[in-house]
Amino acid sequence: MIAVRPVADERATSVLGRASPLTKLGAAFLWLVALAVIGGHVAPVVVATAAIVAGIVLGRIGPPDLLRALLPLWSVAAIVVLSNIAFGAANTDPSATEVARIGPLRVTSEAISAATAVGLRVVAIAAVGVVVALTTEPTRLVDALVQQGRVPERFGYGALAAYQAIPRFAEDLTTLRQARRLRGLRGSWHPRILVGLLVLAIRHGDRVALAMDARGFGSGPRTHYRIVRWTWLDGWLAALAVVVLTLAVAIGG
Repeated sequence: MIAVRPVADERATSVLGRASPLTKLGAAFLWLVALAVIGGHVAPVVVATAAIVAGIVLGRIGPPDLLRALLPLWSVAAIVVLSNIAFGAANTDPSATEVARIGPLRVTSEAISAATAVGLRVVAIAAVGVVVALTTEPTRLVDALVQQGRVPERFGYGALAAYQAIPRFAEDLTTLRQARRLRGLRGSWHPRILVGLLVLAIRHGDRVALAMDARGFGSGPRTHYRIVRWTWLDGWLAALAVVVLTLAVAIGG
């Protein structure tokens, strides 16, 4: 089974890296739920800024790495803003304040305001998600879910095995294309390649299932090699998340 790229050592030993993954998931969920129900433009900016600062300072994420991870998601946010500005419902309201007109397209200030609010929420959600992902090792996340979240071991470690098997699909696709070229067939995209990938995925899944059954997953209580415990650090991070959210709500009015 091919392992995914682990979290860098400097991130794993950082404040966010040493905290329980469930604490980070809980704080992220709290922020995202708040963003879904709080209107305005200020709260998403505060949450996004707090997430980025926490990722750089507390998570030791290099700004270039953080920027590379955020750019694709922020590009989606820009597309969301432009599409909502162009096709916002406020543009058809005669009482709305017109800002510009491009042919038959009417752009109003109300549509711009609503679109930017949605876009800023996407920016904030992307920032929170990227920081949590870059400072959380998948294996430690599953260990926390099993030990602290009481998730069934068969489900938790099965999901981890499936996640770690994702990079295998790229290798399987390369292997199938090379095999087709050896047979004198086209190595480009072909529907039969999908069938081959499906067969290989079933075989890999069968091997993982047999390996988990051989190790007794789901048969009863198990010991754990990596112990995940609640610490004072988790309490401080949870309190900090609540303070940031309270500040965002207060500033946003």
